[in-house]
Amino acid sequence: MRTIGVGVIGMGWMGHAHSRAYNQIRDRFHDADFRPRLIVCTDAVESRAREAQERFGFEQYTTDWHAVFQNPEVEVVNITAPNGLHLELNQAAAAAGKHIMCEKPVGRFPSETIASYEAVKDTGLMTGVGYNYRWAPMVQYAKQLLESGELGTLTHYHGRFLNGYAGDPLGFLSWRFEEDQGLGTLGDLMSHVIDMAHLLTGPIHKLVSNRHTFITERPIPTPGVGTHYDVATGNEPRGAVTNEDYVSALVQFENGVQGTLESCRVINGEKCDMSFEIYGTKGALKWNMEQMNELQFQRRNTANPAQDGFTELLSGPAHPYHARFNPAWGTAIGYDDTKVIEAYNFLKSVTTGEQGEPGFKEAYAVARVQEAIMQSWETEKWEQIQA
Repeated sequence: MRTIGVGVIGMGWMGHAHSRAYNQIRDRFHDADFRPRLIVCTDAVESRAREAQERFGFEQYTTDWHAVFQNPEVEVVNITAPNGLHLELNQAAAAAGKHIMCEKPVGRFPSETIASYEAVKDTGLMTGVGYNYRWAPMVQYAKQLLESGELGTLTHYHGRFLNGYAGDPLGFLSWRFEEDQGLGTLGDLMSHVIDMAHLLTGPIHKLVSNRHTFITERPIPTPGVGTHYDVATGNEPRGAVTNEDYVSALVQFENGVQGTLESCRVINGEKCDMSFEIYGTKGALKWNMEQMNELQFQRRNTANPAQDGFTELLSGPAHPYHARFNPAWGTAIGYDDTKVIEAYNFLKSVTTGEQGEPGFKEAYAVARVQEAIMQSWETEKWEQIQA
């Protein structure tokens, strides 16, 4: 049994989710030939680092992230720090010879994500990226259906991530709303949409895009307190929102599929509408994270048009990974479970030495699309994706 030492940098919500996922591997993937060992966690706010050590069972904590890279017991560095630190931490991990799991988008801007990829591509180090929606069992099953030709020749793809987490104007001005800390919804939400489109439909050839900021100022928070889901009382001083709330794009895929991509962080009504619709000459698929254990599947039925409609498939033990969590049909698994699957597959790549997906190469592909989107904002024209 191989033991893999893990250090986690950044102990906010995502740091907790990743740490919890590593602890779950021993149970959910009990037959794996490896076990994660939580060596050290770090956060700039000492109370959060100390609490995380006690909560998740890390052997030690620190407020200095350099200590994670210097620790010889750490084989894997898990980066869940704010986007503004991603490039520096990824480069430091590569220099220290550590395998890297990094939350998306792997850099503040596409250029930094590309630089992160360049830092590791010839090192032999394994990388992973937090595009965890692709690990939902019904998404994995949708991929199987597409690969088996059930939909025929694909014609249309609609992808979106509509999540109103920032819809309240009293939501705090966290780093997520500051341009010098990175992109707005293009980095936060649209990166998931692009990755899902790549997974299911393939590379994008060209696009034309639009953006908008609806809420232009927000209350300034106390550093290290709360998350981007928390709201102020209304009496706090305010600062300017300097990146985008909304992004949309018309896209053409290399295989000829026509599509639309859309993301928004301030929309009302939608809570976590991370979803796709795929249409082909023989049928169609629809999936939405808000109902992540359901997949809408339509097969074209010319022999009996009265039955030519969508069928709802419920996640069960016949679908990828579901049985790792429970043996029952229609008994739901959740968001955190996708992080467990993600962590397992990443550590499996570390064990085998075979780079899995999604790694920094997939983040690089997303960044190239983001570059074209940003270029289209300036030119207001169709832009091609660079290789």
